[in-house]
Amino acid sequence: MLRALVPAGVTTAGVVQSGWSVRVETGRSSATVSRREPAPSGDAAPGPGVGAVVVGVVGRLLGWLVLLGVLVICLLIIGVGVVLVAPEAPSMLTDPQFQAWQTVLVAVVIQGVPFLLLGTLVSAGIAAFVSDRLLSRVLPRRPVLAVPVAGAAGVVLPGCECASVPVAGSLMRRGVAPAAALAFLLSAPAINPVVLVATSIAFPGQPLMVPARLGASMLTSVVMGWLWLRWGRPEWLRLAPAAAHPASGNRWETFRRGLQHDFLHAGGFLVLGAAAAATFNVTVPPSWLQAFAGSPWLAVPVLGVLAVVLSICSEADAFVAASFGGFPPAARLAFMVVGPMVDLKLIALQAGTFGRAFAARFTSATFVVAVLASAVVGSWLL
Repeated sequence: MLRALVPAGVTTAGVVQSGWSVRVETGRSSATVSRREPAPSGDAAPGPGVGAVVVGVVGRLLGWLVLLGVLVICLLIIGVGVVLVAPEAPSMLTDPQFQAWQTVLVAVVIQGVPFLLLGTLVSAGIAAFVSDRLLSRVLPRRPVLAVPVAGAAGVVLPGCECASVPVAGSLMRRGVAPAAALAFLLSAPAINPVVLVATSIAFPGQPLMVPARLGASMLTSVVMGWLWLRWGRPEWLRLAPAAAHPASGNRWETFRRGLQHDFLHAGGFLVLGAAAAATFNVTVPPSWLQAFAGSPWLAVPVLGVLAVVLSICSEADAFVAASFGGFPPAARLAFMVVGPMVDLKLIALQAGTFGRAFAARFTSATFVVAVLASAVVGSWLL
């Protein structure tokens, strides 16, 4: 058929299977005409490898460091301007209360950032590498049964409350029932092995403090999951948008984007919560707390409120609770149960991740349930 279309004296050769290629010879000269078939539309370009992802993450970190340096320079320029305009400003910067506020702010941020990074790593890993089928196999299909299973699963994440918020948000986006994800959010920072070991070290003369903390924390997380299952409304829960996934479908690129998005989004709310906790620490005198130590009915909620505003990491709060020697054991238990579930930085993280309407309702109910659970378990075991 091809030869029929070629004039006399012209020879052809070279028809290949993939597309076609024709070589035309006319005496002294020859020419080759070829056509390549386009790649099938279903084949996607390969995504970047692990090395490219690492280089991209390092580049992002260097960019953030440069941005931080520019911000520090701007703050220095503003500070010089303030000193020139208001000569009394240096005395305010050297005030002991202001320096204490700075110390508490930096301490809360430093102790929270590593666990926030751990949580965002787990969150990004779930989004990139854990399939929906695996999640459906791990958790029971009935939400009533999935809540206690998710609460018990909190023992596998050795981190504080900063880590549990992004993980819970990632679980919800992957189709896990919100009640189960919330039970995990509350239990993970309170019943993991690191926290329980720290509690046993902080209370060497009270071995029952460890099972009391485990029982009260687990009871609170499961009850709150069931309460959300019964009365929670979907419109209260507004998940922050997840990081956009690349079109190539490369899982390492999805992991990198999710890590960057979750860490930057939650980090700002961590700083806001730390600032609020530092403000309370320097404005409320300790003598106010001692007035409630003699009353068991007032001591439990008072130390619960103190746990909210101090915002101490769950790995260290047992040592602070042990220092409240004038308070009854049930009150110190409430300090350790409430703190990992409701504190100022956690409220800020929840508001940024799930919405302000959710944070206002959920944290208030969690505080009440945690105080009641601490009072009941504390009076029984302690």
